[in-house]
Amino acid sequence: MALIITDECINCDVCEPECPNDAISQGEEIYLIDSRKCTECVGHYDVPQCVEVCPVDCIIPNPDVVESKSQLRAKYEALISKK
Repeated sequence: MALIITDECINCDVCEPECPNDAISQGEEIYLIDSRKCTECVGHYDVPQCVEVCPVDCIIPNPDVVESKSQLRAKYEALISKK
């Protein structure tokens, strides 16, 4: 699954630079994750880096975007082929 940032986000800006897919951006009130780019760091790291650095634990799986590890891997491969 892609991840989402909940409204507990404190806009600390630590997650955005950690995302290897540039899926995180500043929204109007909180940071947002683009589910089309989020691979939960599959292909880059063993664990999602944004989750690792978030001081308030406000990054959770997006229940609206359910994906298997193989689907996340395919998304990662499609993203890197565009670079």
